[in-house]
Amino acid sequence: MIDNKPTNRERLQEITAGIEQGIKELFESDKYRRYLSVMSRFHRYSVNNTMLIYMQKPDATLVAGYNKWKNQFERHVKKGEHGITIIAPTPFKKKIEEQKLDPDTKAPILDAEGKAVMEEREVEIPMFRPVKVFDVSQTDGKPLPELASSLSGNVQNYEAFMEALRRSAPVPLSVEPMAANMDGYFSPDQQRIAIRAGMSEVQTVSAAVHEIAHSKLHNYAKAQEEAARAGDKEPPKKKDRNTEEVEAESISYAVCQYYGIQTGENSFGYIANWSQGKELPELRASLETINKAAGELIADIDRHYKVICKERGIDLAA
Repeated sequence: MIDNKPTNRERLQEITAGIEQGIKELFESDKYRRYLSVMSRFHRYSVNNTMLIYMQKPDATLVAGYNKWKNQFERHVKKGEHGITIIAPTPFKKKIEEQKLDPDTKAPILDAEGKAVMEEREVEIPMFRPVKVFDVSQTDGKPLPELASSLSGNVQNYEAFMEALRRSAPVPLSVEPMAANMDGYFSPDQQRIAIRAGMSEVQTVSAAVHEIAHSKLHNYAKAQEEAARAGDKEPPKKKDRNTEEVEAESISYAVCQYYGIQTGENSFGYIANWSQGKELPELRASLETINKAAGELIADIDRHYKVICKERGIDLAA
């Protein structure tokens, strides 16, 4: 009997082709907004796996493998549920023989006969394979109380959250009076962020995250100085204004979604125009940038927010 089951390589090729097609189709307004919502919940995942989760189950909130649900969370996958395919690293270790080097000079060590001394070393070979995970909505069992601590609706502990944003920003951030037609700005010349006073809490947080994203990704003068100090021949190239705005607004939307701060049905209509004529590597590069920056900012805010709440005697469990 001939086994027609596809190999791991064939499955990975099929999955990768699906991801690339998904990226091409992604930059439609509503699809992109929903992708960012998924990305905010899985900010530690790669772009490929975020895309795979979005394509198969865009309403997913927390995924894990069958055995992890069973053994670590005391939950079981409901009968008849279909898993979500993602790509998981499955490295294996291999022993190799190589020349033994002097730890100081790095020159090969020779024996009495002038032959190179060999030593056995274990190396890890990277490998990947498709695996199945399941969303929490596909499982039953013991409740997950840690999910209840995420912020939702209005900005809870607003002052503490804004302080967490200030500590997460790479430049000083202040709230001050300015023209009503702008929510805020990042000044590369002054190396600071200003947010318009008098806005709602949600709008203030959204604008602050947007400008923090600019200060992290589009601070070219600082990036060139750092590149020069590091001896890099090619400093980062300046992006066009539309790309900058897409990146900053996407990060703001994803971060606010993660903390349950509803910023309304943000208009992503301009993203469709921005993406026209762009090749797949360029679209993927922007997704990689947004994914990485949003994940890092969420991690920073989480860390500072917990410290600030402890400093101010705010009970997060309540």
